[in-house]
Amino acid sequence: MSPPPHVLIFPLPMQGPVNCMLKLAELLCLSGISVTVLNTDHIHRTLLRRTNVLSRFSRYRNFRFQTISDGLSDDHPRSSERFLEVFEGMRTVTEPAFREMMISGCFSSRSASPVTVIIPDGSFSFALDVAEEIQIPVIYFETVSPCALWTYLRLPDLIDAGEVPFNGNDLDVLVESVPGTETFLRRRDLPSFYRGDNLANHVMQIILNEARHVPRAYGVIVNTFDVLDASVLVHMRKLCPNIYCVGPLHTLHKSRLAVAPKPTTQKPQSNVSNSLWEEDRTCLSWLDLQPAKSVVYVSIGSMARMTVDQFFELWHGLVNSGKPFLWVQRPGSVLGEYDDGQVPQYLVDETKERGFIVTWVPQEEVLAHPAIGGFLTHSGWNSTMESIMEGVPMICWPFYVDQQVNSRFVSEVWKIGLDIKDTCDRVVIEKAVNNLIHVKRDDFSRSVKALAESGARSVAEDGSSYMDLNRLVEDIKSMNL
Repeated sequence: MSPPPHVLIFPLPMQGPVNCMLKLAELLCLSGISVTVLNTDHIHRTLLRRTNVLSRFSRYRNFRFQTISDGLSDDHPRSSERFLEVFEGMRTVTEPAFREMMISGCFSSRSASPVTVIIPDGSFSFALDVAEEIQIPVIYFETVSPCALWTYLRLPDLIDAGEVPFNGNDLDVLVESVPGTETFLRRRDLPSFYRGDNLANHVMQIILNEARHVPRAYGVIVNTFDVLDASVLVHMRKLCPNIYCVGPLHTLHKSRLAVAPKPTTQKPQSNVSNSLWEEDRTCLSWLDLQPAKSVVYVSIGSMARMTVDQFFELWHGLVNSGKPFLWVQRPGSVLGEYDDGQVPQYLVDETKERGFIVTWVPQEEVLAHPAIGGFLTHSGWNSTMESIMEGVPMICWPFYVDQQVNSRFVSEVWKIGLDIKDTCDRVVIEKAVNNLIHVKRDDFSRSVKALAESGARSVAEDGSSYMDLNRLVEDIKSMNL
């Protein structure tokens, strides 16, 4: 008799992927599938410290956490500029430990509950190698945007065509080898690590491995809905025919939880968070005092860092715009030192008058607040999707990974915001804020509202993402027959 389906979900140890994969894990649990989430020790300790994740998931008898070392010391910062050290630790320590778990350890066919399907992050090419060895299927979860994923999958072709590495320094040259984007995608809109001239560097090798491995998997899960990414999905399906679009994942997650049976032994969970940072909810009371659609919300996410000069240019631009602002200043987000004596009194006074600075916020709730009129964002994919679904237009100031691609699609394809990549000038920021909140507000609002309505339809019963999640569940169950 075949064992019951048991899915192993293995996120990249970063805020965005962990958040997405925990939501997917809960959706699969609600569908009656046994799920184990394999986090690094560091991520698991942080989740336990910052969230109620254990009590939330305790309602599911078919769920458990397992941990694995990332090969780094407890005091390693695991910050963006040192994240390659995380990948190196995973290569030397995590990969062999994972292989042992799957071949002869707690997830193997010898165990009481063998894993029958692996859902790893798309960058974990080693997971497919192990799965092929023991003959179980892999469904990759790509938590980056589909538009950026398409540039990853096309990297071998970009190299063959001589478009990467770049010939010359003009970043405004159009890219020809990413079908569906030929009329608007420039060099500067490709992922940041494509700008280097060393194809042998570690990040490029990770992306090349991803491009080779992902099409070999049984399928690929993406956090989008058909209407949003139709222009790239039509091309991507030629390479990866079995794509499950289950987005907007945070909206689908909320809608399925809303109709799920409530356990009688547990109090309802008022605060559902997968945040690796402690959230300060006082900002919500401040937002309550602001006029509708007047506030620009500012956050560069969980990993990005700005220089001191960029920090002050951004601050000046926000203040000079004359608009109220809610600014997340994550600890460690400014690279370099400055003291209070360097801060002009003008900035201090104006910020007290119209600004609210906080270390971290419950972002989904902030974006849903009626006072929010725009989002100055690093263009991470979760943030982009959350902003779209709340009908909030964006100013995009991307840093790395998929963010350069996302910001171009926001401005040129979806027309729901402004892209100010590769600049940090107070005059540019002031103008962008005024355009977003005032001058072009109606145009952006119409466009983003239409996308939000399409996203809502996709997760409703019989919507495209609703049906794709059902198809994913049925496929997982059928793999055991």
